[in-house]
Amino acid sequence: MKNKRIMGNLLLILTALIWGTAFVGQRMGMDKIEPITFAASRMTLSAIMVGIVALVVKKKNKPIHIEDASKRRKTNIIGGICCGVFLTAGSLLQQIGLVYTSAGKAGFITAMYMLFVPLVSFFIFRKKISLRVWLAVALGIVGMYLLCVKEGFTVTNGDIYILICALMFSGHILCCDHFATKGDPVTVSAIQFATSAVISFILAFITESPSLDKIVSAIVPILYCGILSGGVGYTLQIIAQKHTEPTIASLLMSLESVFAVIAGVIILNETMVLNEIIGCVIMFAAIILVQLPQRRAREHRIQ
Repeated sequence: MKNKRIMGNLLLILTALIWGTAFVGQRMGMDKIEPITFAASRMTLSAIMVGIVALVVKKKNKPIHIEDASKRRKTNIIGGICCGVFLTAGSLLQQIGLVYTSAGKAGFITAMYMLFVPLVSFFIFRKKISLRVWLAVALGIVGMYLLCVKEGFTVTNGDIYILICALMFSGHILCCDHFATKGDPVTVSAIQFATSAVISFILAFITESPSLDKIVSAIVPILYCGILSGGVGYTLQIIAQKHTEPTIASLLMSLESVFAVIAGVIILNETMVLNEIIGCVIMFAAIILVQLPQRRAREHRIQ
């Protein structure tokens, strides 16, 4: 059990690395294509790739009782659709937000889902929230202020989009946690991408002008985000969350914010002013702080 937990944590760190560098790909893709069309294209790629993996895994698995198979199939479909709806909302808001803000800032604001996960658990599932978590939320708000609020107390549209996206991703984490142990993780992942692709393309044809030429012009970032960030990253997340608690999972995945800043500096030559850097540091401290009570409680139970 301990080895599986360690492996799950390592997979989540790898997921954070993939997602963090994907912010650069998403930002670059906006130079060639509209945000919803980009998201629809990458989700389609992810659905195809993970769907193939799901079929291969299904053939290798031992057959189970007909009733159990029917119940599992129903769980996979419901879980995939639910996760897909949250994934679509978060991804589209993130993609639109990246039109107006930098990859580094987007990475840190997206990581606010770390604070939203325990808050959603408190308000919806009535789980107790410790004083340390409320302190972390307060720190997160201060960090967000320094990172996003400009002179005259103005916030960019991109920052608002990314903040709402973080809330959607917190719902996605809790949804994955619920269905990861009840269904087949790879199948759930494939269905969530198919759901997201369908919804995204419908919205793209309604609000944008998607075309094959535009998609081809942004093919490199689409391939990276579709295959690695989408297909590999989100599948690793669902597999790893079978062995990791949702709050710990969100801590490890929040490292994407650090990787996003590093990738933005190296590849896009992005820079941050002093108050933005301080805001990032405070937010990351809040992200780590919010997890400490759960981590200690878990260690006590194991002993």
